[in-house]
Amino acid sequence: MKQVLSNKVAIVTGSSRGIGRAIALKLAEDGAAVMLAARNAELLQEVQAQIESGGGRAAWLSLDLRKPEAPALLVEKTIEVLGGIDIVVNNAGATKRGDFLTLSEEDWTDGFALKFFGAVRLLRAAWPALKQRKGSVVNIAGVGGRTPGAQFTIGGSVNAAMLSFTKAMADVGVGDGVQVNAINPGAVRTARLVTRLQALSNEKGISGAEAEAQMVADAGITKIGEPEDVANLVAYIVLPQNRYLHGALIDLDGGTTKTM
Repeated sequence: MKQVLSNKVAIVTGSSRGIGRAIALKLAEDGAAVMLAARNAELLQEVQAQIESGGGRAAWLSLDLRKPEAPALLVEKTIEVLGGIDIVVNNAGATKRGDFLTLSEEDWTDGFALKFFGAVRLLRAAWPALKQRKGSVVNIAGVGGRTPGAQFTIGGSVNAAMLSFTKAMADVGVGDGVQVNAINPGAVRTARLVTRLQALSNEKGISGAEAEAQMVADAGITKIGEPEDVANLVAYIVLPQNRYLHGALIDLDGGTTKTM
């Protein structure tokens, strides 16, 4: 199969597991050299090994994107090791769920520190390279940014900020030749979702399959998503022939988002 992203270099944050890992593997399968970034060095090495076993090219950097200096270091190392930057996928960041009155100041600060400010700083550092090579940015936000919920006050607020940031940077990208879009995943089968399903199973005294069926029915959706669903959409967006897709906020959620 033709490697449609050969000669492209991608940074994928949060790529040690879940959605980020699936995105990194898919971009590598399509021919991109991938810089893997997350905190867990051991898991990053496993993803690198999987990519290289399939004939792909990857490097990794273990760092905490909450730290203000980390994004610029990631950009510097990517250019040094892989030769440039064509694609940035801002995927890192999980936010704490819970009752609003029990969420602390630290919970809110941490929620914005990685997912939002990490993405802002990474794009600031990577933008000159993206502009030079007419690159592409995909921000992984989430359905809570468009449909907030009582248990997701932090996540919904962070995701809404990500969506606004995406629209603003897409406007900048028109002049600079950089494609910018965002994806809003719904319920995707990551470790966090599996934990929620197990909790529902234990609470209701039902099997895991029954818990999943109940979650799907309660949400009024088609199914639980898979990390590969998000990865396939990212890979489609960044294809050179899809540059007309710009400034889009794409709901990939099985029908979770009911509003226009």
